[in-house]
Amino acid sequence: MKKKESRGFTLMLAALIASVVLSLGTAIFALAQKELTLSSVGRDSQFAFYAADSGAECALYWDLRFELFPTTTPTSKQLTCNNEQKTTSAQSVEGAIVSTFEYEPNGYCAKVNVTKRSTHPFTIIHVDGYNTTCANIETSSHALERSVDLRY
Repeated sequence: MKKKESRGFTLMLAALIASVVLSLGTAIFALAQKELTLSSVGRDSQFAFYAADSGAECALYWDLRFELFPTTTPTSKQLTCNNEQKTTSAQSVEGAIVSTFEYEPNGYCAKVNVTKRSTHPFTIIHVDGYNTTCANIETSSHALERSVDLRY
């Protein structure tokens, strides 16, 4: 009689061990999935920052080297960033001239604003960088934005 009781115990122990192993496997899988999502967000954030930094460097180069951005009259200008020909648009905003252009270094978007005032001695370059193309910013559910400001 004792033999029949131990058979049920072995089956119960096997089921318990299988459920514990399955639970541990599920927990490890969920943790790995969260880590993968977190690392991809970090990578995309870097792409957005690099796009913003690239746009800021391009605007800084054209301003310091060629004084391309106007201080008194809004005028459009031509510039080249990473072999991309761009035309700036300029408008007067509260006594300042704001020149803007979009730039796509390596397929990522950089929206550049250069603000100059004739009465203030400094220039402000503000760039919003994205981890997607400029055309896909509004439609992409994974678009990240990082900004860079330069004042000099």
